[in-house]
Amino acid sequence: MNTQPVISVRGEAIMEAEPEIATISVTVQARDRDRRTVLDNLTTRNAQVIALIKGYGDAVEKLESGTASVYPDMKNKAREERIIRYLAQANIHVTVKDFTVLGELVTRLADGDLVTVAGPWWSLRPDSPVYREARIAAAKDATRRAQEYAEAFNAKLGQLIEAADKGLLGGGGESTGMWAAQSAVGAAPGRAYLMEEPGLDFEPAKQRVTAHIDARFRVILGD
Repeated sequence: MNTQPVISVRGEAIMEAEPEIATISVTVQARDRDRRTVLDNLTTRNAQVIALIKGYGDAVEKLESGTASVYPDMKNKAREERIIRYLAQANIHVTVKDFTVLGELVTRLADGDLVTVAGPWWSLRPDSPVYREARIAAAKDATRRAQEYAEAFNAKLGQLIEAADKGLLGGGGESTGMWAAQSAVGAAPGRAYLMEEPGLDFEPAKQRVTAHIDARFRVILGD
């Protein structure tokens, strides 16, 4: 039985791109012996932080409130539980698309009483065209590799039999999807936006996008 030979290859692509958004996390806290005072202070500080962020207008792409908590700080003494004070905190997640205001925004937020700021975390948007470009590049790499193998065997590359995300062909291997984005926190020259006071300088970290595809091609043997 004459079976036509097949070449199986894995196409890969690695691309770097400038980040499209930056995310920061803001935690607002309050503490006092009186529970009502803690709640009032947290509410006031949280409102002030949100107002500050909204003041940057379209430079902020998304503003989301996270979890909030209020709890007593207990002390055990002689088998007797006693409330020392009350603690409270609220979390806010901010997505910034205009990096020229990022340093100033972080600086102003961090200047608030009992406000903690973390970030930025750089990333691409989920629908970024960079992912599509990487997938296409991986597919072209697979075709090029298959062509080179065919030529090495003094054969010609035939039609594509099948193609799939990495690890999906043949039911083996690790299924990791077509792409993954990796980033590192870096630091971008900021300019004054709403105020003349200097802010932190952040340099946007390049985003590394990788794509993998498994493909099988028929091989046409020479005479």
